[in-house]
Amino acid sequence: MNTEALANTRIGKIFIRIMSVIMESRLRYKFFGPARILMGTEIRQGQTVLEIGCGTGFFTLPAAELLGAKGSLVAMDILPASVETVTKKVQTANIKNVSVIKGNALDTKLDSESLDMILILGVIPAPMLPMDQLLSEMHRILKAGGIMAVWPPSWVHKPIVRSGLFTLSSRKNGVSNYKK
Repeated sequence: MNTEALANTRIGKIFIRIMSVIMESRLRYKFFGPARILMGTEIRQGQTVLEIGCGTGFFTLPAAELLGAKGSLVAMDILPASVETVTKKVQTANIKNVSVIKGNALDTKLDSESLDMILILGVIPAPMLPMDQLLSEMHRILKAGGIMAVWPPSWVHKPIVRSGLFTLSSRKNGVSNYKK
Protein backbone atom coordinates (compact mmCIF):
# COMPACT_ATOMS: atom_id res chain seq x y z
CA MET A 1 0.00 0.00 0.00
CA ASN A 2 1.40 3.41 -0.89
CA THR A 3 1.61 6.37 1.50
CA GLU A 4 -1.19 8.36 -0.08
CA ALA A 5 -3.59 5.40 -0.09
CA LEU A 6 -2.72 4.63 3.53
CA ALA A 7 -3.34 8.27 4.49
CA ASN A 8 -6.86 8.03 3.08
CA THR A 9 -7.84 5.10 5.30
CA ARG A 10 -9.57 5.65 8.65
CA ILE A 11 -6.48 4.50 10.54
CA GLY A 12 -4.26 6.64 8.33
CA LYS A 13 -6.32 9.76 9.01
CA ILE A 14 -6.18 9.14 12.76
CA PHE A 15 -2.43 8.54 12.58
CA ILE A 16 -1.89 11.77 10.60
CA ARG A 17 -3.96 13.76 13.10
CA ILE A 18 -1.93 12.37 16.02
CA MET A 19 1.39 13.00 14.23
CA SER A 20 0.34 16.58 13.40
CA VAL A 21 -0.29 17.27 17.09
CA ILE A 22 3.08 15.77 18.02
CA MET A 23 4.91 17.62 15.22
CA GLU A 24 3.55 20.97 16.39
CA SER A 25 3.88 20.34 20.13
CA ARG A 26 5.68 22.77 22.42
CA LEU A 27 7.94 19.92 23.55
CA ARG A 28 9.14 19.34 19.99
CA TYR A 29 9.87 23.04 19.55
CA LYS A 30 11.70 23.11 22.90
CA PHE A 31 13.88 20.03 22.42
CA PHE A 32 14.16 19.87 18.62
CA GLY A 33 13.70 23.50 17.61
CA PRO A 34 13.77 24.04 13.87
CA ALA A 35 16.27 26.91 14.05
CA ARG A 36 18.82 24.78 15.94
CA ILE A 37 18.50 21.88 13.50
CA LEU A 38 18.61 24.16 10.44
CA MET A 39 21.84 25.70 11.79
CA GLY A 40 23.31 22.21 11.42
CA THR A 41 22.61 22.26 7.69
CA GLU A 42 24.75 24.12 5.18
CA ILE A 43 21.81 26.31 4.13
CA ARG A 44 22.82 29.77 2.87
CA GLN A 45 21.06 32.90 1.67
CA GLY A 46 20.18 32.89 -2.00
CA GLN A 47 20.11 29.11 -2.45
CA THR A 48 17.43 27.09 -4.21
CA VAL A 49 16.30 24.42 -1.74
CA LEU A 50 13.87 21.51 -1.71
CA GLU A 51 12.31 20.39 1.56
CA ILE A 52 11.18 16.77 1.31
CA GLY A 53 8.20 15.83 3.50
CA CYS A 54 7.31 19.31 4.76
CA GLY A 55 4.55 17.85 6.96
CA THR A 56 3.15 20.63 9.15
CA GLY A 57 5.76 23.16 8.05
CA PHE A 58 7.91 22.78 11.17
CA PHE A 59 11.07 23.62 9.18
CA THR A 60 9.49 25.48 6.23
CA LEU A 61 9.12 29.02 7.56
CA PRO A 62 12.46 29.09 9.44
CA ALA A 63 14.25 27.72 6.33
CA ALA A 64 12.61 30.35 4.11
CA GLU A 65 13.86 33.04 6.48
CA LEU A 66 17.43 31.71 6.33
CA LEU A 67 17.30 31.71 2.51
CA GLY A 68 16.36 35.37 2.36
CA ALA A 69 14.50 37.18 -0.41
CA LYS A 70 16.89 35.98 -3.14
CA GLY A 71 16.61 32.33 -2.12
CA SER A 72 13.75 29.98 -2.84
CA LEU A 73 12.29 26.99 -1.08
CA VAL A 74 10.12 24.29 -2.56
CA ALA A 75 8.23 22.55 0.25
CA MET A 76 7.05 19.14 -0.96
CA ASP A 77 4.81 16.54 0.61
CA ILE A 78 2.93 13.57 -0.76
CA LEU A 79 -0.09 14.19 1.49
CA PRO A 80 -2.65 16.77 0.33
CA ALA A 81 -3.48 17.69 3.96
CA SER A 82 0.16 18.62 4.58
CA VAL A 83 0.32 20.69 1.41
CA GLU A 84 -2.84 22.53 2.47
CA THR A 85 -1.54 23.15 6.01
CA VAL A 86 1.83 24.49 4.87
CA THR A 87 0.27 26.59 2.10
CA LYS A 88 -1.94 28.30 4.71
CA LYS A 89 1.07 28.93 6.99
CA VAL A 90 3.07 30.44 4.12
CA GLN A 91 0.16 32.64 3.05
CA THR A 92 -0.59 33.77 6.61
CA ALA A 93 3.07 34.69 7.15
CA ASN A 94 3.10 36.44 3.73
CA ILE A 95 6.26 34.60 2.71
CA LYS A 96 7.11 35.05 -0.97
CA ASN A 97 10.11 32.73 -1.43
CA VAL A 98 8.26 29.45 -0.77
CA SER A 99 6.22 27.32 -3.13
CA VAL A 100 4.36 24.36 -1.67
CA ILE A 101 3.74 21.39 -3.94
CA LYS A 102 2.25 17.93 -3.71
CA GLY A 103 4.88 15.49 -4.89
CA ASN A 104 6.69 12.22 -4.39
CA ALA A 105 10.32 12.23 -3.25
CA LEU A 106 10.99 9.16 -5.39
CA ASP A 107 10.00 11.04 -8.56
CA THR A 108 9.94 14.77 -7.86
CA LYS A 109 9.36 15.89 -11.46
CA LEU A 110 11.88 18.67 -10.80
CA ASP A 111 14.56 19.57 -13.34
CA SER A 112 17.89 17.76 -13.18
CA GLU A 113 20.65 19.63 -11.36
CA SER A 114 18.30 22.45 -10.37
CA LEU A 115 18.87 22.58 -6.59
CA ASP A 116 21.64 23.78 -4.30
CA MET A 117 20.34 21.83 -1.32
CA ILE A 118 17.80 19.24 -0.26
CA LEU A 119 16.46 19.11 3.28
CA ILE A 120 15.35 15.69 4.49
CA LEU A 121 14.60 16.58 8.08
CA GLY A 122 12.59 14.22 10.25
CA VAL A 123 11.48 12.16 7.24
CA ILE A 124 13.98 9.30 7.26
CA PRO A 125 13.61 6.59 8.35
CA ALA A 126 10.27 6.27 6.64
CA PRO A 127 9.66 2.61 5.84
CA MET A 128 7.94 3.43 2.59
CA LEU A 129 10.96 5.21 1.12
CA PRO A 130 13.23 2.78 -0.74
CA MET A 131 16.69 4.28 -0.18
CA ASP A 132 18.11 3.35 -3.58
CA GLN A 133 15.29 5.14 -5.43
CA LEU A 134 15.34 8.11 -3.07
CA LEU A 135 19.09 8.63 -3.31
CA SER A 136 19.07 8.29 -7.09
CA GLU A 137 16.38 10.98 -7.40
CA MET A 138 18.10 13.31 -4.90
CA HIS A 139 21.37 12.93 -6.83
CA ARG A 140 19.60 13.71 -10.11
CA ILE A 141 18.04 16.98 -8.95
CA LEU A 142 21.04 18.34 -7.01
CA LYS A 143 23.59 20.55 -8.74
CA ALA A 144 27.20 19.37 -8.74
CA GLY A 145 28.54 20.05 -5.25
CA GLY A 146 24.99 20.39 -3.90
CA ILE A 147 24.19 19.29 -0.37
CA MET A 148 21.62 16.83 0.95
CA ALA A 149 21.02 17.53 4.67
CA VAL A 150 19.60 14.62 6.68
CA TRP A 151 18.25 14.67 10.25
CA PRO A 152 18.24 12.42 12.12
CA PRO A 153 20.94 10.48 10.30
CA SER A 154 20.51 7.27 12.37
CA TRP A 155 20.77 4.14 10.22
CA VAL A 156 20.79 5.95 6.86
CA HIS A 157 24.43 7.08 6.93
CA LYS A 158 25.84 3.79 5.66
CA PRO A 159 23.38 3.39 2.75
CA ILE A 160 23.97 6.99 1.68
CA VAL A 161 27.77 6.65 1.63
CA ARG A 162 27.62 3.11 0.23
CA SER A 163 25.52 4.40 -2.70
CA GLY A 164 28.60 6.18 -4.05
CA LEU A 165 26.40 9.16 -4.96
CA PHE A 166 27.26 11.29 -1.93
CA THR A 167 30.13 11.89 0.48
CA LEU A 168 29.80 13.15 4.05
CA SER A 169 30.55 16.87 4.07
CA SER A 170 29.88 17.79 7.70
CA ARG A 171 27.96 16.92 10.86
CA LYS A 172 26.52 19.53 13.18
CA ASN A 173 23.56 19.70 15.60
CA GLY A 174 22.63 16.12 14.73
CA VAL A 175 22.42 16.92 11.00
CA SER A 176 24.55 15.05 8.46
CA ASN A 177 25.32 16.99 5.29
CA TYR A 178 26.20 14.95 2.19
CA LYS A 179 27.79 16.47 -0.90
CA LYS A 180 26.93 15.30 -4.41
